[in-house]
Amino acid sequence: MELRQPEASVKSRFPDGFRILKGKQEYITYVDHSSIRIWASALATHYDTHMHSAIEIIMPYSGASTYQLADETYEVRRGEILFIPSGCSHSLTESSETVRHLLLFEPSPLMNLSDVPSIEPLMRKPIYLQEDNVLRREVADLLSRVIDCYSLQEPMWNLQCYSYLLMVYSLLGREYLRHASPKEEDERLSIDSPIMNSAITYINEHYMEDISLEQVAAFAGFSKYYFSRTFKSFAGMSFSDFLTQRRLTAASDLLVRTNQSIQHVATSSGFASTATFNRVFRDHKNCTPTQYRAIYSSLMMPDPNTPVFEDHS
Repeated sequence: MELRQPEASVKSRFPDGFRILKGKQEYITYVDHSSIRIWASALATHYDTHMHSAIEIIMPYSGASTYQLADETYEVRRGEILFIPSGCSHSLTESSETVRHLLLFEPSPLMNLSDVPSIEPLMRKPIYLQEDNVLRREVADLLSRVIDCYSLQEPMWNLQCYSYLLMVYSLLGREYLRHASPKEEDERLSIDSPIMNSAITYINEHYMEDISLEQVAAFAGFSKYYFSRTFKSFAGMSFSDFLTQRRLTAASDLLVRTNQSIQHVATSSGFASTATFNRVFRDHKNCTPTQYRAIYSSLMMPDPNTPVFEDHS
């Protein structure tokens, strides 16, 4: 599939939406109850350091997009692709010669799949596909299909976009595992993957209940100490952190998609109390559940004439 660059006549940096900033935390506004946003731009642009829960992918067609991540700078040029992981602080600068597509999507639909924890280290760092990368052309083709689906927005378009994104991460994941160091490979092979996959499935099916490390370890047939070490090696995070992330994903969805009370959202997502839910949510999202709902629920289909809102409080 031939890559089609955005129209050079783009007149607005945000033709179909706007940015919501609170300090350095950005809340992505999605359209039509989706979890994917694609920006086309042919304008000089600068975004100060910020972060968001979405994974960000940049695809320049001309000029360059300059990303600053901590102490590392990426000069992403025509034909190259850069993936910015969820929660990663970054700034972006582009000249008037830059024409590009920028894709943002929520990673939670991918992270709940049983294969993904084995490539979790890959998901936590930038992925830079330069012109000589063997996967670049195939990944670019799949991302172009995502852009096409987003543009057409035919029935089931959001799911179709994720199907192509799954293929992208399948390619990247296989390549990552193929080139894992001998030590990483030994550690990976020492893990009983089918049992760990079953444990993750069990968590995904019972996260709303009062489940514990001991309970899931017993389900897996391991002692809690062995299971705890093995789970962290497999998933890249502790059992407690994985369970919390799963519950937060469910709660975030309920806040945006339903009118349930905060208390009902908390209990439906597996949190022991509303107070605990509020505290954990604020720690991870930098806002309260009520603020999160206000940001997203009223802005699912934003008015393109609405100005950018930046709250630096």
